[in-house]
Amino acid sequence: MKAPTAEIPRFNPPTPSPMFDASSTLIRMPEVERIVGMKRSTIYKLMQRTDSGFPLPVKLSDSTARGAPVAWVLSEIQTWARSRIEARNQVAA
Repeated sequence: MKAPTAEIPRFNPPTPSPMFDASSTLIRMPEVERIVGMKRSTIYKLMQRTDSGFPLPVKLSDSTARGAPVAWVLSEIQTWARSRIEARNQVAA
């Protein structure tokens, strides 16, 4: 009698995920801090300065209380970070 052989598992590729859309992806403060390399207090100071161009958050609830949940649009944060890189690369006149 022949010994049973172990069946070799077949590779099943993962199901393709829906396209990722950075313009509709909301991120919270810890991710914003990681992307821009700044701490919370600096980010909020930038938001108060209109000349900084830092994106404003999206309210996640109807609460008006301090500390109500907010998030930022990923593509807006990425665009702001890219603008800082471009500003670095421009020659001062």
